[in-house]
Amino acid sequence: MTTAKPTQSTGAYQRALLTLLGGALCAAGSVSPAFAAESSGWRGHVQFEGAYTYENPEHWSKLRGRVELGRQGTFGEGLKYKIAARADYDLAYSLENDFYPPDVRERQRRGFEWREVYVDGAVGDLEFRVGRQHIVWGEMVGLFFADVVSARDLREFFLPQFDTLRIPQWAVRGEYFVGDLHLEAVWVPLPSFDKVARPGADFYNGPAPTPGFNFALADAGKPTRKLDNSNFGLRVGWLTHGWDLAAFAYRSLDVNPVYSRQLVPTAPAPTLLYTPEHDRINQWGGTLTKDFGGFVLKAEAVMTRGRRVQVLNPANATGLAPQNMVDYALGADIPLEDDWRINVQYFERVHLDAMSDLAAKKHEPGWTLLVNKKWGELWEAELIAVQSIARHDWMLRPRLDWNFARNWRARFGADVFGGRRDGLFGRYGDSDRLYTEIRYSF
Repeated sequence: MTTAKPTQSTGAYQRALLTLLGGALCAAGSVSPAFAAESSGWRGHVQFEGAYTYENPEHWSKLRGRVELGRQGTFGEGLKYKIAARADYDLAYSLENDFYPPDVRERQRRGFEWREVYVDGAVGDLEFRVGRQHIVWGEMVGLFFADVVSARDLREFFLPQFDTLRIPQWAVRGEYFVGDLHLEAVWVPLPSFDKVARPGADFYNGPAPTPGFNFALADAGKPTRKLDNSNFGLRVGWLTHGWDLAAFAYRSLDVNPVYSRQLVPTAPAPTLLYTPEHDRINQWGGTLTKDFGGFVLKAEAVMTRGRRVQVLNPANATGLAPQNMVDYALGADIPLEDDWRINVQYFERVHLDAMSDLAAKKHEPGWTLLVNKKWGELWEAELIAVQSIARHDWMLRPRLDWNFARNWRARFGADVFGGRRDGLFGRYGDSDRLYTEIRYSF
C-alpha cells in the first residue's frame, strides 16, 4: 500500500538548487560559465563489507561493495566547493532469496547518495555554506542526542560508523565568529529523513503484528516538498575559561517516523494499517565540553516538544499521543598511558507528561562503555558496550583494525544483542553477527 507522494521529485529540487547556485555564482562574476576551477583531485575509498548472522536461521546479512568518490577546489576569489557521492551494491539480498522478503531485497540491495555537494564563501566574519552538507551539533559515543539536524540510515541500527550512518541535508548555513562567540543559523528547505528498515529486515524497528488482526504497513512516503515543511534552527557557541558551551533551538519535521494506526474492516479479520508520519517538533538543547587534564567531560541535553509516542490504549484511534521529553547524556573521555582510552557515559530519556498507558517507561536510563587500545600504526582494538537499565537489554561490539599496508585497512568484529525482547537492543537478539571490512583509501 502507498501513501501520498511528493508533488515534485527530490532529484528535480536538487537539480534546481544546483542550477540556481551555479547561476548566482556566474552572475556575481566569481565563476565563469564553464566553472573553470582549481581542484585538489579526486579522493575517496573503495570498501567491501561482509556480515554473517549466526543466530537461527543463519544467513549472510551483508556482502556489500561500496565506492565513495569526491573532489574539492576553488571557484575564483574566495569561493570553495566540494562534491562527493557514494554508490553501493549488496549481494546478500540476491543470494538470500529465501530469507528476505522481496520488499526488503529491493530496497536494500543497491544505493546511491550525494554525500556532499556545496559551495563555501565568506563576507568578512560571516561564513556561509550552500548545498548538501553534514551539520553536526553533538557527538556522543554509540547513540544520538544533540545531533538533531542529521538524518540517519538506520537500516543497520546504529552499527555503522557515525560519519557513514549520517545522511546529509540540503541546507543553507551561515556562521558568524566574533571573539570566543560562534553564531550559526541553518535553513533546510529540502529536508532528508531517516532511512528505516522494512518488515523482514534484520534491523526492522517498526510496529509488530497484533494477534487477532491482519497487519499492513504503508510505504514510507515523505512529506511534500514545500517551504512550509522547511526546517530551521539557531545555535550559539561560546568558549570561556576552557569550557566549550553551546545552546540551540531547532524547529523541524522529525527525521524519524512515527507509525499512525488505522483500523480497516476486512474479512475474515480486521486489518491494522500503520502509516509512517513525520511530526512537526520543536527542540531546545545544549552541549558542553571541558578538559580537566586527566579526563574530558562531555554532556548533551535536548528537550523535544510535539513528538507523538506509542500508547497502549486500544481505544486510541491512532495508537499515538503527544509527549514532551528530555534526552540527556553525561560522559567522560579518559586517555591513559600506552595508547589506552576509556569513555564512560550515562544517558536517560525522561517522558514529562504523566500517562498511564504510555508504551515506554517514564524514565529510560542506560550507560555506555568504550575501551580503545592502539599498538603503533598497525593495530587498534575497541570494545563498545551499551545497556538499557530500564529494560535490562544490551549491545556488545568488539572490533579489531589492522592497517596492513599504506592506505589499506582491514576490520574484524562482532555485533551481539541480548536481554528483554521489548528493549531497544534485545529486539535484535536474532541478529547477532560477525563481520569484516576491507577498505582502500585514495
